[in-house]
Amino acid sequence: MADHGADTTSVEAAPTVEAAPQAPGVLQTVDRALAVLLTFTEQRPEWGVSELSRHHGWDKAVVQRLLTTLTARGFLICDDISRRYRPGPALSRLARVGEHSGVLPSLARPILARLLRETGESIVLNVPHGSSYRCAAAVDGTGPVRYTAIIGAVMPGHAGASGHTIFAYHPEREIRQMFGPTGLVRFNDRTITDLDALLTCYAQVRTEGYCVSYGEYDEAVTAVSAPVLQGGAVAASLTVIGPSHRVDRAVDTLVPLVRAGAAEISAALGG
Repeated sequence: MADHGADTTSVEAAPTVEAAPQAPGVLQTVDRALAVLLTFTEQRPEWGVSELSRHHGWDKAVVQRLLTTLTARGFLICDDISRRYRPGPALSRLARVGEHSGVLPSLARPILARLLRETGESIVLNVPHGSSYRCAAAVDGTGPVRYTAIIGAVMPGHAGASGHTIFAYHPEREIRQMFGPTGLVRFNDRTITDLDALLTCYAQVRTEGYCVSYGEYDEAVTAVSAPVLQGGAVAASLTVIGPSHRVDRAVDTLVPLVRAGAAEISAALGG
């Protein structure tokens, strides 16, 4: 059984990264280099020297030295023609290390456990997996009738609120590339199988900031989901999911609880 919903907040294209407090032991140069890296986001993956200088309020010569150093270590790459910088292979390597080390699930588990106590329903943390999503962490609800998630299970991205939450902020071009060529599989009469209808659903997620799904994958399941943000992009979805006969009655109560939990995980990830 799986059906997942989305709660989403607006995403800034180029968030200003605050400097770390000048506590004992903090190296300003290193802190500035890390601030530069955190300025690159999915919405703004490319920067020039002058732009970064204005964005952070630093001297251009300082920014140029920081960029040159980060490029030499592979954290950034520089286009020879445009002289603009993009994330480099060293960041990809660190991202893989972070994923395999289980940072996100370990940060999320206390919030999942608290939501279980507050709701009594199963709580699932899902992450993108191509055009699907994968269960990264979960706790089962209480009671004889409950939803059980399998860690590592991969679910179809278009069917249910968890997928809607994850993919609602992807560019339309990417959505059409992922879901358009092969068509959308129908699991029951509630499954969204029309691409334009799916895009309309995503627009509603972005407007309302959350999503509730009623049996789109499994007819007996209702889910409420919210996005977990990292670096201004959706890194995961946090979902409360359970039997429709219970969850349908509790949606108004569950929505703020899920949103608060997702916001807490986002804060732990640096938003």
